[in-house]
Amino acid sequence: MRYAYFSGCKIPHHLPEYGASVQALCSALGITLVPMEFACCGWPIRHENPVASAYSAVRNFALAEREGLSILTPCKCCFGNLKHAQAKMQQDARLAAEVGNLLGKEGMRLPGKIDVHHLLTVLDRDVGAQMLGELVRSPLSGVKVACHYGCHALRPGNVTEFDDPLAPTVFERILSATGAEMVHWDLRLECCGHPLRGRDDTISNALMRKKLENARDAGADILATGCTYCQMQFDQERHRIHETGDGTKKPTAVLFTRLLEAALGLAPRPF
Repeated sequence: MRYAYFSGCKIPHHLPEYGASVQALCSALGITLVPMEFACCGWPIRHENPVASAYSAVRNFALAEREGLSILTPCKCCFGNLKHAQAKMQQDARLAAEVGNLLGKEGMRLPGKIDVHHLLTVLDRDVGAQMLGELVRSPLSGVKVACHYGCHALRPGNVTEFDDPLAPTVFERILSATGAEMVHWDLRLECCGHPLRGRDDTISNALMRKKLENARDAGADILATGCTYCQMQFDQERHRIHETGDGTKKPTAVLFTRLLEAALGLAPRPF
């Protein structure tokens, strides 16, 4: 199992523990992550300059195609935008021509269809929950986990093809292998509020607090994340709003790869 590894921009500088966790987990599971000189996925400028955004994404596809590899990313925002760029290139001939022209200036050409996968999908398809369960050495028994899906991997479902956008199960399926208990909570598919960070922090914080409170009320000890931006959103406010007025603690946000590492005996529990 070899993949071109797309960490995205945020992990190396803002969330290096996610990158280290992904590398350690994949190494233990026999998944080879091939480092590439990828650029940004294009998401930050998608609404400001669609051509530049598509060009940034497609250039990455061209680099992966040169190595004959599919792309794996642990960031759901990057995953969603790369899939979005693929769809736009197929739908918009003018955009494809513009991007092809830009690539030509670098001596590159438009690539064919490159498969893009989020790490959760790779674990589910290439490894499987049963195999993960057999590898567990330190079960997370008694830990109640609320899976936070994030927006960009799920929607639009016909573009991302990640899972059922209204009733996804892959997150719970993978983390159930750790021995932890998955809890059902009403807001598991809602936005964490990060897209509004810096634009309207009041609403951004309100969305996040509502999610944490809903997960707490469902009995969760841990809020499992699989997106760089979602984890950053919960992390930056964790200490300020970790406790409610009545002293009840909200669930701690933990990257799902760190939960798997702990269960497989690769690292201590991160909570």
